[in-house]
Amino acid sequence: MGTPYKFGSKSGNTKSFDCSSFTQYLFEQAGISIPRSSKEQSTFGTYVPRSELKPGDLVFFYSPVHHVALYIGNGKILHTYGEPGVTINDLNSGWWDEHYTTARRVIKQ
Repeated sequence: MGTPYKFGSKSGNTKSFDCSSFTQYLFEQAGISIPRSSKEQSTFGTYVPRSELKPGDLVFFYSPVHHVALYIGNGKILHTYGEPGVTINDLNSGWWDEHYTTARRVIKQ
């Protein structure tokens, strides 16, 4: 939590993350390889309707996609952007709710 956000952070760097390097890092910790960019990640795995989200699903924002977060359950997402860096937000209210685009399941559940 709080690791700084830096656009274009390199894969494997843990001193700073951008949104997609962060999700890529999280999946690598579980031994799962996913693409580097949020756009590429948005076509990886299997489509999941918002009503069926489960912890571990990737959720995407904007159209075209250029932000990704990890759904952690109970309507919460783990991700990184600007200040405060890595953080948790509520998917179902405010900006995140309004800009939600799609979700993908990479982990077979």
